[in-house]
Amino acid sequence: MRIDRRQALLGTLAFGLGARAGAQMPPPAVRDSRPLVAPDPTETIELWPGGAPGAPTTLPVEAVRERSTDPAYNDRIVTGIARPRLVVFRPDRPNGAAALITPGGSYERVVIDKEGYELARLLAQHGVTAFVLFYRLPGEGWAAGADIALGDAQRGVRLIRWRAAEFRIDPARVCAIGFSAGGHVCADLAARFGSRIYDPVDSADRLSARPDAAAPIYPVVSMSPPLANARSRERLIGADASPALERAHSPHLHVRADSPPCFLLHAEDDDAVPAANSLLLRDALMSKSVPVETHLFPDGGHGFGIRLARGTSAEFWPELLLGWARYRGLWS
Repeated sequence: MRIDRRQALLGTLAFGLGARAGAQMPPPAVRDSRPLVAPDPTETIELWPGGAPGAPTTLPVEAVRERSTDPAYNDRIVTGIARPRLVVFRPDRPNGAAALITPGGSYERVVIDKEGYELARLLAQHGVTAFVLFYRLPGEGWAAGADIALGDAQRGVRLIRWRAAEFRIDPARVCAIGFSAGGHVCADLAARFGSRIYDPVDSADRLSARPDAAAPIYPVVSMSPPLANARSRERLIGADASPALERAHSPHLHVRADSPPCFLLHAEDDDAVPAANSLLLRDALMSKSVPVETHLFPDGGHGFGIRLARGTSAEFWPELLLGWARYRGLWS
């Protein structure tokens, strides 16, 4: 299935005529007492206007913790996300492209600075409207269980398309980018964008959740040992998950012929998520004749984001991503 541009444009027209999906509300505080190196964005889109579906009896309480002791940068993690949302980074000169960013965190937290805001600011400098997804976590009692983050990602893509006119976005130029466990969300979205994870809540859900391209960065892919990241696997499907459950949540086993073109990147000395995860996904994409570009670096480890890649062979990966996106016609 390819994106029906007319369908997407119809959605943005409907938005312009007055329908409003994913209303903007003041974001919950995502800071502690430590000063911010760069101001947080103030524009936030709630994913679920009537509250997130399948909520537990007692909602999780959102909390933020600063991990950095260096005054030069922030490195916050967020848990207890009960109000999943998109945090918007608007460029001064939009080029019509959009990016949905899903940070990592082993499915037990969301790493908002290192694998979210830092990339979003860089993309905005290049004219891309970036949306950092604060997705719900599978171990916090939501009815959708292991599919909870995928459902939020699907909804995020649909809302970006629904509000494309407002953000001066081409609804057929939406890229998904994710890191580590967020790379699993990204890969899962590329493979299972058509799965019905939640019941439609408004007209935005008539639009496709298929990203036009996807870039899982050092992604968790396999849920089967020995390649599975043990912590992500336990948080997502449980330490004693059956082989059937492992297969259900291993994106490379669900790649489709109409999955979007992908950009894969991994360090070969990654001791947390073996680079073989990216190779599994690459092989699956190639078997379906889905275009894929793959970059393997001899060093860099895991979780390097942008800042921690400096001084390693992976240092210039953002330039590779930008070049790939231009080649694919996503970003000018």
